[in-house]
Amino acid sequence: MAPRTLPVIEISGTPAERGRQYGEAVRPQLRAALGYYEEAFGQSAGLTWDRVTARAARWLEPVRAHAPHYVDEMQGIADGAGATLLDVLALNARGEVIYDKSFAEMASEEEPAEGCTSFAAYGEASGDGHVYAGQNWDWRAGVADTVVMLRVVQPPKPTLIMQVEAGQIGRQGANSAGIALNANGLGGRFDEKVGLPQTVVRRGVLDQATITDALDVLCRTRAHIASNALLTCREGFAIDLETTPAGHGWMYATDGLLVHGNHYQAGIPAALAADYRPLSSDSLVRVPRAEQGLRALRAATGPDESLKLIKQAMSDHLGLPESLCTHPDPRQPAVKHWTTLVSSCADLTSGDYHVTAGTPCDRDYQHMPWNLYDGPYGDHS
Repeated sequence: MAPRTLPVIEISGTPAERGRQYGEAVRPQLRAALGYYEEAFGQSAGLTWDRVTARAARWLEPVRAHAPHYVDEMQGIADGAGATLLDVLALNARGEVIYDKSFAEMASEEEPAEGCTSFAAYGEASGDGHVYAGQNWDWRAGVADTVVMLRVVQPPKPTLIMQVEAGQIGRQGANSAGIALNANGLGGRFDEKVGLPQTVVRRGVLDQATITDALDVLCRTRAHIASNALLTCREGFAIDLETTPAGHGWMYATDGLLVHGNHYQAGIPAALAADYRPLSSDSLVRVPRAEQGLRALRAATGPDESLKLIKQAMSDHLGLPESLCTHPDPRQPAVKHWTTLVSSCADLTSGDYHVTAGTPCDRDYQHMPWNLYDGPYGDHS
């Protein structure tokens, strides 16, 4: 049997055209995602899908006011997939729906933050002189078959390569300007003021052609929930922003290496400080283990060796199943099974983009058929 690979999809044209192409290409995956989340929300909080989409509707006008072309793209996705705009909006705001106060009042326990371990390595941390950025994206195992690799051609904006759940307009990836965004959930509930969904914020970041403009999006946009953003650029620079509705913290690389998980590492926000406890306690193990494993990159003599060492580092199993390489916990019901959906590594020097279709410990990297620099800004230095 051939090893499982992630579907690769390319879209182009106007926002509505891109959306329709996307929706048509992922129709079965999007329908599967809707089915999974309908079951998950029903089991977690007794919410029907109609009630979930009604909650998601609160983000429609804020997104339209911020970036109407993103709504056009979502409408195109809905049209192409045979879904409604609110279905697609709910898939893009699923984290925000979970952290809605009324959801919290109904849920039996607070939903853990979306798990991920992100990294940037360059300079002293990179033996071959290349700039690397990537992450293990840990989330619900039930959506594994809905994950796709998406290339968005949208001149004059940079061309994007992202790993997303079908129907989402943004998550994590890199662009033809040599900027990578890797992201991690942080948890914590803040005030009830409506902010933008993370998929919209992250797409806005990756749509930028300079690291400073990408940072500006994070600093000037009010997101609805807390999330971590690790930005890396091919010139050899990385910065991590712990973004919350109540303020941001930030960190820089140490000797060219920067790793972030799902707990606050730059400082605990004042709004949470009195009784803060990490929602993903395993993050306290994953971060130092990733740092330890990635230090081996210093001895790499070329990109092939570097990729092998990165895969080895991100396959760490200390604390299994809730380890750096995450596997479903047999002690939990199926709807609460988490796993590493994708392990990614973008070589921002060469433009090569690699992903695993699942846990990296037992899968090879899939080399994307596109180079990051095949697009606007690709020849910029």
